[in-house]
Amino acid sequence: MFEKVRTRFAPSPTGYMHIGNLRTALYAFLLARKNNGDFILRIEDTDCERKVEGAQDVIYSSLKKAGISWDEGPDVGGDFGPYIQSERMHIFKSYALKLVEAGKAYRCFCSKERLERIKSLQKADKKPAKYDGHCKALSSEQVAQRLSEGASFVIRQKMPQIGVTEFCDEVFGRVSVKNSELEDQILIKSDGMPTYNFANVIDDHLMKISHVVRGSEYLSSAPKYNLLYEAFSWDVPKYIHCSPVMKNAKEKLSKRHGDETFEDLLNIGYLPQAVVNYIALLGWSPKGEREIFSLKELEEVFDVAGICKSPAIFDIKKLAAINSKYIRNMTDNEFLENAKPYIDSSVKSSVDINFLVQMLKNRTENFKDLPSQLDFIDTLPEYSADLFINKKMKTTKESSLEVLKKLVLVLKNVKDFGFDSLHSVVFKFIDSLGVKNGVVLWPLRVAVSGKQFTPGGGLELACLLGQNKTVERLEIAIEKLA
Repeated sequence: MFEKVRTRFAPSPTGYMHIGNLRTALYAFLLARKNNGDFILRIEDTDCERKVEGAQDVIYSSLKKAGISWDEGPDVGGDFGPYIQSERMHIFKSYALKLVEAGKAYRCFCSKERLERIKSLQKADKKPAKYDGHCKALSSEQVAQRLSEGASFVIRQKMPQIGVTEFCDEVFGRVSVKNSELEDQILIKSDGMPTYNFANVIDDHLMKISHVVRGSEYLSSAPKYNLLYEAFSWDVPKYIHCSPVMKNAKEKLSKRHGDETFEDLLNIGYLPQAVVNYIALLGWSPKGEREIFSLKELEEVFDVAGICKSPAIFDIKKLAAINSKYIRNMTDNEFLENAKPYIDSSVKSSVDINFLVQMLKNRTENFKDLPSQLDFIDTLPEYSADLFINKKMKTTKESSLEVLKKLVLVLKNVKDFGFDSLHSVVFKFIDSLGVKNGVVLWPLRVAVSGKQFTPGGGLELACLLGQNKTVERLEIAIEKLA
């Protein structure tokens, strides 16, 4: 059996890191770290048609941004390399030939036309469409003759035709399939390239992979993997199949349909640690009610038993909520370091940056939102007088006009425009009017920002803008409402 836990992430370099792919990598990584094992990165690049230039670098970059490190891989080496599948071609062919020599596999010379004809007849008879084993009975002389003629061939495994192949998945439990339903699977294609299933098994065995974490779409292929392990008399790793990440109840997440990749989420302002935290919860339930975990904490609490059978729905609002919690947990300096590029892009006026940090920190879901929230500071936007109407605050254009006429006189005479002083003055003014807070604070907010939705209340915005700009904007609002 296996001496230690060894897991792997084996992506194909076909584009950006999809959410489901990153989750697979994360679970495999956490499983290894939880058990003081090894996490291996292997690049499966034998599908030349789907290979994308530069995609391998994207894999490295995405994993590093997520905080996922690997113990062995193409760029760090290891005792079981090469870790790029295209550099292992000689290995796959040699193992296929071992099965041929042992009588557990055979060369199949059937043409594409014959295979299509056989499957068409099977479909017409309402039988499962699969290879009929025609070349399985060829004698050694017949095989030698075909080879001497230069005939094209594939190598197929001889699959059992009776009995059942079964295995126990760590998530889905016991899974079984009738051997009579299995086709003699191709191991080596006519161009000499290995099939995905065959290369996976060979590589996982030679790299001593103890636990295979992958998507549930491979669940039906697992019996084929097991029969290969049995043919070589190798130990079978533990399987952990994860249900897909869905866009909704019917659709999977798909880059082709415009759904965000990991890089996309980072580019629109989500913190990598928040994305990783959220992805961990997509199909895995920790014990208790807690949902905010650092990567190190996830390494400690991750348990395969918490992986769910049901598909997970990707909810961008939930991600935003988790992202905002990470932002709130930042120190003021950390917040400013992340927020400053966005603040500088939209605010050229001189403002109290420390006050701005205090105003924004507990209200920010995504740093990318800051420019659109702060653009009123330099220039008051055009706005309609209808913004002063708010049923919840019980304000009208008429009531707002009367309030602002009185309020501007009060604010002109405030000697200390700091927040505490301003708060005291304005609330004394509200008490003198005998009205609800919103009757005064809503018109103040709209007047100084020209907006209904702002990163702070009217008092905070006035303090941020300063006395002169606040008074000027209140006078503009009075003219607009008059």
